Amino acid sequence: MTENTTPSAAPASNVAQEVVEPVGAPPSPLRETWAYFKTNRGAFTGLIVIGFILFLALTAHWIAPFDPIAQDRTAFLKPPIWMEGADPRYILGTDAVGRDILSRLIHGAQLSVSIGVAVVILSMIAGIVLGMVAGYFRGWIEVAVMRLMDIMLSLPSLIMALAIVAILGPGLENAMLAIAIVQLPHYVRLTRASVVSELNKEYVIASQIAGAGHVRQMFVNILPNCMAPLIVQGTLGISSAILDAAALGFLGLGAQPPLPEWGTMLSEAREFVGSAWWVITFPGLCILVTVLAFNLMGDGLRDALDPKMKR
Repeated sequence: MTENTTPSAAPASNVAQEVVEPVGAPPSPLRETWAYFKTNRGAFTGLIVIGFILFLALTAHWIAPFDPIAQDRTAFLKPPIWMEGADPRYILGTDAVGRDILSRLIHGAQLSVSIGVAVVILSMIAGIVLGMVAGYFRGWIEVAVMRLMDIMLSLPSLIMALAIVAILGPGLENAMLAIAIVQLPHYVRLTRASVVSELNKEYVIASQIAGAGHVRQMFVNILPNCMAPLIVQGTLGISSAILDAAALGFLGLGAQPPLPEWGTMLSEAREFVGSAWWVITFPGLCILVTVLAFNLMGDGLRDALDPKMKR
C-alpha cells in the first residue's frame, strides 16, 4: 500500500503546482516595440548618436568653448591640435576668418536639428489634414488632392525647393518653408492610404452608427490608428530636411552667413579644399553622421512598428 501511495501523490502535487502557478501578463505595445527596436544594432546605434547630437544642441550655449561668430584676427586657418602649427585653444582649428570650428559645429547641431524638427512638424500637420480629408471624403476631393500631390512628386525635390526659395527670397525661414512643401506629398499619400484601409473596419462603422461626426471620426477615431507609419516617415523626414537644408545653404539660398549652419559652412569653405581640408571635412562629417543616424533609427522604427516586419 505504501509503495503504491507514494508515486501517486507526487503527480497530484505537481498538477496542483502547475494550476496555481501565475501566468505572466502580455507585454504592453510600447514595451514590445522597444524590445524589437533594441535588437536592431544599427537602429540602436543611431538612437545613441541622435541622443548625443540632441545633447549638443540643447547645451550648445554652455559647452561650446567660443562664440560661433566671434573672429580671432591672429588665428586664420589654424589646423586641428594634432597637426603642426596648431593653436591649442582651437581643438578642430579655425576657418578663414578665425572662427572656432568646434564651436560652430556644436551650434550648427542646434540649428540643423531645429530645422529638421520644424520642417517635419509643418509638413506632417498639413499632410495629415489633407490626407485625412482626401481619404475620408473620397470623390472629387480625393482626386484633386492626390493629382496635385502627383504633380509635386513628378518634380525633383531639390529643383522645386530651389524654385520656391528663388520666389520667396534666400533665407533660413524661406528655406524651411520650401523644404516643408517638398516633403508634403509623402505625408499626404501615406495618411490617405492609411485612412482608406481603416474606413471599413468595425470600430469606424460602430462609431458612425453611434452618431460620431466627421471631425471626431477623422481625428479621434481613425488618426491614432494611422500614426505608426507617419512616425516612421517623420523620423526619416528629419534626415531629408537636414540634407536639403544643407544643400540650400551650400548653394547660398538657405541659412546666410554668419549663421553656423553646416551647409553654409561647406559653402564658405569651398575655396580651401586643397589648402585647409579641416574647414570642409568636419561639417561634411557632421551632416553624414546625423543623416545616417536618423535613417538607421527610422529603419529600426519601421521594423518595430510594422507587424509584418517583426522577426
